[in-house]
Amino acid sequence: MSLRISDALPMVAGFALLAACSTDTAPPDPADVAGGDDSRIACALAGEAEFAEKCDVERVQGGDRRELVLRHPDGGFRRFEIVTDGRGLVSADGAEEAVVTPLSDGRIQLSVGDDRYRIPATIKPGAGGG
Repeated sequence: MSLRISDALPMVAGFALLAACSTDTAPPDPADVAGGDDSRIACALAGEAEFAEKCDVERVQGGDRRELVLRHPDGGFRRFEIVTDGRGLVSADGAEEAVVTPLSDGRIQLSVGDDRYRIPATIKPGAGGG
C-alpha cells in the first residue's frame, strides 16, 4: 500500500540505470530533484513513434519507500521505485523491467513495455561501467 500525493510536484531528475557496458559517467543520485513548477514530461505511449509533453509525474512517499508515478492522459499509469543501489529506478509492480538510457540532452529515456518516457536527469561525471 502506498500513499499518493497529488500536490504540485517538482520535475524529476537524477534517475538512471547504467545499461551500457562502458561509459564515462556515473549513475545519478536518485535523491537529486530539479526544481520546477511543471510536472509534465514527454512520453510516447503504446508504441507511438513521436514523443509529446502529455504525461504527469507524481512523487509518492510511504515510509522509507519512494516512488515515481508516471500518469498517462487516458488515466493509465506506471509506478517506479526509487532505489539507491546504483540502479536508480525499478518497476514498482515488477511486471515489466524498466530500461533506462541516458540521452545527450540532459534527460534519460525510461522504457517499459511499449511505453517510453523522457525525464530530466543529472548524470554526475565520474567512473562508470558495467
